[in-house]
Amino acid sequence: MDWRRIGRTGFLWLALLAVAAAALPTGSVASASPSDGLVPEAEWVARQDDYLAHATSAPLVPSSPLSIMSHAERGRRDSAFDASAVAQVRPEDFSAIFEKLAAFEDTGDFDVNNLLTLILRYRDELDPGLVEAVEQRILAFKYWWDEPTPEGVVDSQYYWTENHLIIFLANEYVAGQAYPDSVFANSGMTGAEHVAHADPRIRRWFELRSRFGFSEWLSNVYWTEDLKGVLLLAEFAGDESIRNLADMTLDVMLVELASHLQQGAFGSTHGRSYMKDKLTSLDEDTFSLAKMVFDDTDRPYPHVDDATLLAIARRYRPPEVVRRIASTETTGTVRQRQSLPLDPLEPLRPDPEPVYGLPYTGEEGLMTWWSMGAFMAWQIAAFSARFVEENDLWKSSNFAPVAILEPIAENSPPSFIRMLARTLAPVVNAGLLSQVDTSTWRSPEVMLSAAQDWRPGQRSEQAHIWQATLDADALVFTNHPRDGVPPSADPNSKEGYWTGEASIPRVAHHERSLVAIYSPQYPSLPIGSGGFGFGYEGYTHAFFPTERFDEVVERNGWVVGRLGDGYVALWSWRPARWRTYNPLVEHTRGLEGQFDLVARGGPDNVWISEVARAQDFPGSTDPFGDFLEAVSSIRPDVIPWSGTRPCPRNPWVPSSFFCIHLPWDGFTVEYTSPTSGEVRFGWTPRAGRDVPFVVSGSEIDLHPGSMRWDSPWAHAGWDTRTYRAALDGWSLDLDFVTEQRSAGGP
Repeated sequence: MDWRRIGRTGFLWLALLAVAAAALPTGSVASASPSDGLVPEAEWVARQDDYLAHATSAPLVPSSPLSIMSHAERGRRDSAFDASAVAQVRPEDFSAIFEKLAAFEDTGDFDVNNLLTLILRYRDELDPGLVEAVEQRILAFKYWWDEPTPEGVVDSQYYWTENHLIIFLANEYVAGQAYPDSVFANSGMTGAEHVAHADPRIRRWFELRSRFGFSEWLSNVYWTEDLKGVLLLAEFAGDESIRNLADMTLDVMLVELASHLQQGAFGSTHGRSYMKDKLTSLDEDTFSLAKMVFDDTDRPYPHVDDATLLAIARRYRPPEVVRRIASTETTGTVRQRQSLPLDPLEPLRPDPEPVYGLPYTGEEGLMTWWSMGAFMAWQIAAFSARFVEENDLWKSSNFAPVAILEPIAENSPPSFIRMLARTLAPVVNAGLLSQVDTSTWRSPEVMLSAAQDWRPGQRSEQAHIWQATLDADALVFTNHPRDGVPPSADPNSKEGYWTGEASIPRVAHHERSLVAIYSPQYPSLPIGSGGFGFGYEGYTHAFFPTERFDEVVERNGWVVGRLGDGYVALWSWRPARWRTYNPLVEHTRGLEGQFDLVARGGPDNVWISEVARAQDFPGSTDPFGDFLEAVSSIRPDVIPWSGTRPCPRNPWVPSSFFCIHLPWDGFTVEYTSPTSGEVRFGWTPRAGRDVPFVVSGSEIDLHPGSMRWDSPWAHAGWDTRTYRAALDGWSLDLDFVTEQRSAGGP
């Protein structure tokens, strides 16, 4: 697990400062039966079989439960397929998994989820010795943070993020249900007692998701982890109510995935994403699953991954309308709102009023606020510090790097911790996934997606703010990097180059036009080494892989690309130049041409992106030439509120290595878009002004407050817990209050 997601940045900053202070798819959708509004069973089985054929095209991997399940399932479905290797797997093949579980290492819940599915689905095909060994680990697992930890073991499992919560709880529920009379070795509870413990917490998790969506919004990583927990309940929970809630939540997830697909790519803004998922959509954890469900790309399956769990599902079938959404040629804007509106920059108050009445303390507070990364928001910071202290989490791998904070947390009054958290709010809340309004313009040829005006200038942690997508490989985005270029020998050592993780831009998006303003609102302070500092690079940059386009032209400061009939253009206020890479030393993910456009001169900048399609230029004999001419003639008027500042030295540390960039003042921007008309936007944080986003004389509301979903095919009011999707005569209606799921067809 990446330590940063649990707020290591936040805790270490407090320690340092406290010490210092004291699409058009390639596959068509087959005709469907209107009998129940779901994908017809025969067609669904065919899609599952398509994935299973891929997953079993290579020999079984004995150490992989997913590989074993794929082979076992295909053996059940296809009498001509030789699945005899399944019975040859022995306990020693799972030694790495068993050692990880015994050490209470992070992501053990992912492994237990797979082991439960393996045992419950394929017990009869497995070696009895393996079954016994797996059951022993299931009965010994620690399913909740307040269970005891064995003597001599440091528990480094991470229980609190949105995805971990539902996986731990689903594991506990299904394991308890499977072994109701057994005493679980770690907790001393019976299986039935575990079911009783998990049941209300599962319902609470479903309630929060149905009201406020997913704080890890549209994540091309954690979408599949949520799937693991929810699908386990949909397939195996004995309680009909929980199964129904799971079915409905999967429906919501699939509508959101289908609404943001572009030729197989989950090409949206993401609440959390990693370098491994960003440089090509073929590396996304969602790619194989999306291909299996929607068949919207002719790219081959790249992985054997968690799509396996849906490929072997026997109970859950998706609604037909989600396939229609994924394949529609309808062009339009998809708006969504997700998560809770917690603002770490709001004025400090002795008794903050809980948002929606949700408490800032206790288990419910942990499940609500820690699940969205709000560890160091001042409203919950004192409780967070006390919880870490009381539960002896300083020894865990997640908190050990910031154990220097332990005496401060133990000896400082809550008022002091809250004051520090508020003072340092722009940097210590790097992992906070507060309420976000996303906007995605989608057409068969190109898609443009953004998180609108979300936490601008503050430190980021894995948030992917905007992207233009033409297919699985032709992607364009910008960021402000925390790290320098990652080395080829160990790319993950500096993945902050591509995930950004420095400052979040203020972004405004309307249909084909997007403006991103970078203006970091905290100083760069590169103290220490090995990722322990909080500095950032003094530039912004863009990913624009030229070799993945049919043609790329540079003209008048614009870089303009074409793939088929889809076009994208990118402009930087600061002059941008291609970075030259040495693939023997620097990570390129196999790219050989130009792909990294660097705008040096400062961490503040304005990037503008425009997208278009050939049909936007009716009657033209050269629509791309017309688009190129239109955008390259644009001269954006960018007014900086301050010029480039010298970098003052840190007076406490004389070494020339240390340099503090002061917060920047922002910009106002005006230009004429070839598709949107006059565009005006700006951000002047030091003056306390957010310049409205105006397009063709009309102000665009970046935060429309009454919707959860709003698109040509899906609608839901905010906090109503009711959802509707409809397209081509197919429909889906979900009411989480009455737990009614209704799907229909023409």
